[in-house]
Amino acid sequence: MRAHLLNDATAERYRRSVTEGVERVADRLATTKRPFTGVTPEALAPVVSAVDLDRPLGDASAALDELERVYLRDAVYFHHPRYLAHLNCPVVIPAVLGETVLSAVNSSLDTWDQSAGGTLIERRLIDWTAGRIGLGASADGVFTSGGTQSNLQALLLAREEAKADTPTKLRVFASECGHFSVRKSATLLGLGPDAVVSVPCDRDKRMRTVALAAELERCRAEGLIPMAVVATAGTTDFGSIDPLPEIAALCAQYGTWLHVDAAYGCGLLASTTRRSLLDGIEHADSVTVDYHKSFFQPVSSSAVLVRDGATLRHATYHADYLNPRRTVEERIPNQVDKSLQTTRRFDALKLWMTLRVMGADGIGQLFDEVCELAAEGWRLLAADPRYDVVVEPRLSTLVFRYVPARITSPSAIDRANLHARKALFASGEAVVAGTSVGGRQYLKFTLLNPETSIRDITAVLDLIAGHAEQYLGGENLVRAS
Repeated sequence: MRAHLLNDATAERYRRSVTEGVERVADRLATTKRPFTGVTPEALAPVVSAVDLDRPLGDASAALDELERVYLRDAVYFHHPRYLAHLNCPVVIPAVLGETVLSAVNSSLDTWDQSAGGTLIERRLIDWTAGRIGLGASADGVFTSGGTQSNLQALLLAREEAKADTPTKLRVFASECGHFSVRKSATLLGLGPDAVVSVPCDRDKRMRTVALAAELERCRAEGLIPMAVVATAGTTDFGSIDPLPEIAALCAQYGTWLHVDAAYGCGLLASTTRRSLLDGIEHADSVTVDYHKSFFQPVSSSAVLVRDGATLRHATYHADYLNPRRTVEERIPNQVDKSLQTTRRFDALKLWMTLRVMGADGIGQLFDEVCELAAEGWRLLAADPRYDVVVEPRLSTLVFRYVPARITSPSAIDRANLHARKALFASGEAVVAGTSVGGRQYLKFTLLNPETSIRDITAVLDLIAGHAEQYLGGENLVRAS
């Protein structure tokens, strides 16, 4: 069994095994014609269940053959230009190279004596990101598993900075289009179900600052404590960006922590043409960024940044075996002092390799391309009488709804859109997302693939319309009979 351990004696076996795995994936990527096969859970589950995990195959090639059947053949492939659903990006090769290196070396980014240079690389990337945001010389941060964890840590710091004797008096303000993790974080932090105040949005799905001001004033008048405002720079459904300068001014007026959830919109930090959309983010007390969304990095790669690095002390605990207090006096850089996690992957290496190979402008160019594609897609949808499109995109998301030419009930249109999405997924021809707007069912394109063309969008819209019309025709036949 020692022959399977990665070390000096097995380096050649490692090279052969990984090379074979890379070749299998490369062949699959090169030959995949659809983003999905359309396999159902009922069809795939028995294949996976039939694998006897207590009887190893003993051979990497055999295991890869089996993996083809249980995973690779039916995986959803985000690199395909007709994967248009969620905030999943195709990944850049330098980042995958970084993933290969970090997995093999297996550094743990909690303490210096487990990572050495990895610690310094992560810190350098945090400084780089904070500089792009404009947080100032005292800024700091740490890599996280994703936007949900980043938002949780930011609100933990905000709660501690609020110094409230009665936590039930604390309130968090977020737009009605904000991420669900804000409410989840408030619950995990023991703030109670009423702690999150939902602020209405305008027709462009941006937080209404007049409404926010009224809620902050009401909070103060009722003897409650405005703990934090969560502004969103790239909402999940619409890609909308809240008016950051105005919100920052209100936070300053009321002494409230400003957190900007830029998990999606962080790609603008590298944009050479759209950076101004994030104006005002430099006033934030904390910021969430998800490099694995708009920086084209493999999952996971995220970070939480803070204006005042001293606030990270609220996540610091000392263990004698890990990071005793003396290491602070000795100025040993232990990232665990800043993190909610202990053992933590060296995910920063992926971004490091990307910047060193492509540069920030290269990343920004890719993100600008998908934003331009979304603008073109919006013009197409706005001119298409078959569709109702909700809002002109600021980033790369389009939310729309098929509407038949003949008059029919809104509930029937809901069912037709739901059916079209399911039928499209089952066909494997394309993958789109769905959401609810005003209680009605809508469809969503999240465009994060620069290889997607307007022809792909046109073709998918035609497929959706065909599935919806087929459903409505069948429903009318059923009713007529």
